[in-house]
Amino acid sequence: MSAIATINMSHEDWIETRKNGIGGSDVAAVLGISKYKSPIALWLEKTGMVEPEDLSEKESVYWGNTLEEVVAKEFERRTGKKVKRRNAILFHPKHSYMFANVDRLVVGEKAGLECKTAGWRQESRWEGDEVPDEYYLQCQHYLAVTGLKKWYIAVLIGGQIFVWKEIPRNEEIIRMLIEKEADFWSLVETRTRPAIDGSEASAEALKRELPSSNGSTIDLPADAAFWIEQYETGKESLKTAEEAVRLAENHLKEFLGENEAGECGERVVIWKSTKPRESFDKAKFEKDYPGIYQNYTKPGAPSRRFSVK
Repeated sequence: MSAIATINMSHEDWIETRKNGIGGSDVAAVLGISKYKSPIALWLEKTGMVEPEDLSEKESVYWGNTLEEVVAKEFERRTGKKVKRRNAILFHPKHSYMFANVDRLVVGEKAGLECKTAGWRQESRWEGDEVPDEYYLQCQHYLAVTGLKKWYIAVLIGGQIFVWKEIPRNEEIIRMLIEKEADFWSLVETRTRPAIDGSEASAEALKRELPSSNGSTIDLPADAAFWIEQYETGKESLKTAEEAVRLAENHLKEFLGENEAGECGERVVIWKSTKPRESFDKAKFEKDYPGIYQNYTKPGAPSRRFSVK
């Protein structure tokens, strides 16, 4: 198993290294079960077509990183085990695109530890023997990369409830992960777009792949009739939903009147004054300074407007 030391690695270099393979936190997206990222969104990142979102300043990510040491120490206290850092990105000995950036390794055992934090609303996902699917698969991915026998996972829920569990190595799951990750990485290497879905990432991929039209008209396949119906039905449902939201919002604004907030049971309705936004008066600038505006403009990227008539 090869490794790249991270002890002096910059955040930018760490992000760049992650583009060259599939890590434990990528597995749920590869399998299409992530609530936060679709397979095509991950593909766009790994092919370098879009930059990964910088999550370091998100509150949940910040506190997860900050409390990692607290969770690791509490795991030691409750279990009597000792853990240590492994300041490196570890790579699978055969499948070099599979890597692991593990939180801790357990001293004296062929095992590792994953440290998590979660909000109160996540408590039910950790009841009994339950481990959220995305974290279970993340640990199995680490077991595949490292060849270890088991992984522990510890979580601090709502800042007050601590839970730890043992996840044994599951060879059947590991074989599935290796197969699915190999398929996905093949798409990255050949720059073959995964099947599209309803995500914004799919729209971005199609925009990049097909930035302009050639002016021709074609006969669409028979399947197009189904998707036209879906499009029109969805647009109508969206219109109805938007009207319902506006109706409710207008009634609530009427109830508030000049007041900034109002309470209704456990809910608070807020209609707050904001500072007026300043805008650039392009027409006046061009009139007052003719010829200068054009010196500071550049052609935009080609785009296509979609409609069904």
